[in-house]
Amino acid sequence: MAIGSGLGAQLGIAAESTYGTYVAPTKFVEFTKEGLQLKKTTAQSAGIAAGRLLPLSSRRVVTQRQASGSIEMEVTTKAMGLFLQGLMGTSVTPVQQAATAAYLQTHTLADTAGKTLTIQKGVPLTTGTVTRKNFLGCKITSGEFSCGVGEMLTASFEIDAQDVEETSVLAAASYPAMAPFHFMQMSLKTGVYASETARDGVRKVSVKIERPQDTERFYAGAQGLKAEPITNDQVKITGSIEMDYVDTILDDLHTSDAATSLVLEFVGANIASTYDETFRITLPAVRFDEAPPVVDGFGLIKPTLSFTGLFDGTNQPKIEYISAESAL
Repeated sequence: MAIGSGLGAQLGIAAESTYGTYVAPTKFVEFTKEGLQLKKTTAQSAGIAAGRLLPLSSRRVVTQRQASGSIEMEVTTKAMGLFLQGLMGTSVTPVQQAATAAYLQTHTLADTAGKTLTIQKGVPLTTGTVTRKNFLGCKITSGEFSCGVGEMLTASFEIDAQDVEETSVLAAASYPAMAPFHFMQMSLKTGVYASETARDGVRKVSVKIERPQDTERFYAGAQGLKAEPITNDQVKITGSIEMDYVDTILDDLHTSDAATSLVLEFVGANIASTYDETFRITLPAVRFDEAPPVVDGFGLIKPTLSFTGLFDGTNQPKIEYISAESAL
C-alpha cells in the first residue's frame, strides 16, 4: 500500500493510436507538480412550476466534458521522449549511435496532428489506497524549459485533454535509473547556425514553445466530447537570458536587430564512446526584443535579454536528446 500523501502519487504515460482512446501506461515519469483536472460544463433546467423555490436536482445535466492542466518536472536523462514528441510534432524513432548503447532522438518542429497521449495519474487517499484518473486525448499546448545558477533543468508542460475516466486499472509504476540535467552541465551558444560559440556570463536561460490549437471542437453526435484540437496559429517561441554584462555581443544584436542562431545545451555523463547524455535546444534564428544594460546600484550590471524565435527560411527549431533509451 502506498503512502497516504503526495509521496505515494504516480504519473504514467503512453502514446495513443486513436485520439481519446485509452492506452495503458508503459512509461512512468518523475514529476514535481501537476494540475490535471476534469472540467465539466453543466446546464440547469429553469422551468417554472407553481410553488417550486429551488431548481430540481434531477433536471441538471452535463453538456460537455474536457480536461486540462500542467505538469512540472526536472528534465532527466531518460523518460522525456514522449513529452518532447508531443510538443514538437515529429514522429521520432531513436537512432543508435554507432554500435553503442547511446540513442539520439531528434525532435524537429512539425504539426502535432495525431500526437496524443494517455496520461494516468495515481492520487493517494490518506489511507494509502491510490485512486486513478486516466486523462485521454492529451495534447501538449506549450512547453517551457528553464535553468539557472545552482538549479536543475526544469520543464513545464501545458496539457489539453478530451476526457477523464476512472475505470481502467492503475498501472504498477516502475522507474529506470536516470539523472537530472543541471546548471553545471549547461552552456549557451550563439552565432552562425551549426557553428555557434559559447557565450560567457550567462546565469539563467528560459525557452518557451507554444503550440496554439483550437481546443473547442465540440460537435453534435460526440456525446459532449471534443474532436482532436487542430493547430490554428503559428508557433510562438520566446525566451530570456539573464547574464552579467561581460561583453556587448548580445547587446549589439539587440541594437542591430540582427538574427543569430541560439543553442541551449546540457551534456551529462558518458554513455559509451564519444556519446554523452545530452539535451539540446537549437533555435536557428532568434532576435532580441529587450536587452537593457541598466545601472541600478554599485553591483555588477545584470541585463535580462528577451528574445523571439523565428524561421531562418531553411532550418527548423529542434530538440535533440541523447540517452540510453532505444524507444520513446
